[in-house]
Amino acid sequence: MKKKIGVYICHCGGNISDYVDVEKVKKSIEDEGGVYLAKTTMFACSDSNQKDMVDDIKGNELNGIVVASCSPKLHLTTFRNVSERADLNKYNYVHANIREQDSWAHSDDKNGATEKAILLVKAAIAKARLAEPLIPNKIQAQKAVAVIGGGIAGMKAAIALSDKDCPVYLIEKAPFVGGRVAQWGNMFTSNQTGEELITKLYHELIKRKNITLFTGAEVTHNAGSIGDFRLKVSVQPRYFTGTCEEKQLQQAIDACPVEVLDEFNFNLTKRKAIYRNAASEYPQTATIDMENCTRCGKCEAICDKIDLSQKEEILDLHVGSVLMATGFDPYTPAEGEYGYNEVDNVLTLPQFVRMLELSDKKLIRNGKEIKNIAYIYCVGSRQEEDGNTYCSRYCCTSAIHTSVEVKKKFPGVYNYHFNRGIRTYGKQELLYAESLQLGDIYLQGDEESLPEVSGESGKTMVKVKDILSAGRLIEVEADLVVLVTGMVPRADNSVGSMFKLPKGRDKFFNEIHMKLRPVETFIDGVTIAGACQGPKNIMESVNSALAAATKSYSYVSKGELETEPIVAEVDAELCSWCDACTAACPFDAISMTNESSKAIALINNSVCKGCGMCLPVCPTDALNLIAYSNNEIESMIDALAAG
Repeated sequence: MKKKIGVYICHCGGNISDYVDVEKVKKSIEDEGGVYLAKTTMFACSDSNQKDMVDDIKGNELNGIVVASCSPKLHLTTFRNVSERADLNKYNYVHANIREQDSWAHSDDKNGATEKAILLVKAAIAKARLAEPLIPNKIQAQKAVAVIGGGIAGMKAAIALSDKDCPVYLIEKAPFVGGRVAQWGNMFTSNQTGEELITKLYHELIKRKNITLFTGAEVTHNAGSIGDFRLKVSVQPRYFTGTCEEKQLQQAIDACPVEVLDEFNFNLTKRKAIYRNAASEYPQTATIDMENCTRCGKCEAICDKIDLSQKEEILDLHVGSVLMATGFDPYTPAEGEYGYNEVDNVLTLPQFVRMLELSDKKLIRNGKEIKNIAYIYCVGSRQEEDGNTYCSRYCCTSAIHTSVEVKKKFPGVYNYHFNRGIRTYGKQELLYAESLQLGDIYLQGDEESLPEVSGESGKTMVKVKDILSAGRLIEVEADLVVLVTGMVPRADNSVGSMFKLPKGRDKFFNEIHMKLRPVETFIDGVTIAGACQGPKNIMESVNSALAAATKSYSYVSKGELETEPIVAEVDAELCSWCDACTAACPFDAISMTNESSKAIALINNSVCKGCGMCLPVCPTDALNLIAYSNNEIESMIDALAAG
């Protein structure tokens, strides 16, 4: 069929037209083979231009479209949808990026940028001439979602999915749900405690029949793809067959000879190998830490509900989508960083928050009543290039809120904030104002003059060149130094590697696009929520959890799913099964099959992402990428070379 191609060249409000002569580009491609009409437009993505494109396609019976605009990461889907509204197969649309790849890259050379834009558009036209209609692959979707992580994001997502009448498996690695929020006391801005919030969410969870909660559980294997994930889950026992009487349980705990640091209190206190939950952790039943248990049997002898012979259980789950909400770890300072682990009265903000919760009449550290507290900001955030260069965003608010809580609980305490600029955004600015009204003192350094901590002669001194007082060197004797630490990705992110989730430069899980597709990942069917995606406060985590739940539900609610047809395909005649493609595939989409008369490669269309990594390693050229065939790529190269 002879091609009738429509070409649209976008000004992008000046982002392109300030550096590229778009009218010259239009005139240069008008006579290209197959081009039926060529237009320039101020904003190709605007509703009015989309309507004009639909009218053009229908009125002129166009069977190919090229849009030269910004990155396809932003608007590929937009213009595919335009094609479909005009009854044109969306795979007959070709996108040319003349903003990121041209106008922005060559803003100092308008003539050169214009010539490059002409070549890029001609290459897109060459591809459009050979483009064929494609039909998406269709698969049946299992109506169930696995939510991995039982913190506030995972709990909210599970409840939201349950309310849509969707079966949910909530999988938490720890013996209790609640995550980090369970460790906090009063929270800004609601003044609700972590215990109150988690208690409310847990009771919402357990009253829903379509939510199955697994604690002490970990996904150990993943197979399948969107609509058809098959997970193996290892569930560790609690080593209880029932509930011990309160007195018996306490006697069993007292009899346990093993003491370990209590991670719930950030190692400020100790617990036994058999221990009960904190008031804010659920389910409210005791458990045994078998990594530290010596199996001495003393607890078993006291309570007959304890059974140390229980074994792990392996479960097979079949779900249509996976929602990842694995949370974060607080940054652990390096040895000696601001005196950490070298000066006795230096601790992190999470430790101090727990210390504050555990303190009653007086604030005591190492037997000494605390009167002066120095808070050092941006520890583990905004570091040099080899550190965590990002801002964790929540830390300023968390530190200031904690200092206000200290003042309310212990009025005689003085707070000194050694910061690099306070970032209490939105309504959190009210908290900063309250801190100032209570008499807190703010001392500001910068990258060139970071605070210094020294411990000599039984005194801890913190000093900084304060830019708010024209660089004056100010020194404070502190009874306690609190390092305001940021968020970092989980130390154990093996579950992310299992699902092959991409990570950003900050090592958190990466979304496809922060504005247009903020909770989707490049792994179809897997969404992300909460602080596993990047530093977030509670409100932001909850919002992302609700968005991820909605997106995951959209995958499983349709019954039948369409997946991208742009995948690799195998020429059985040429394939000799050397296994090179399997090793090259980053998505495990290739396996061996004996369905023909010999062993050849088999492509799993629902897993293949069309990345093309397998093509160049094939020694017999038996692999081809649909919509990016050798003919199509060579025609684009010819168009570029002709210039």
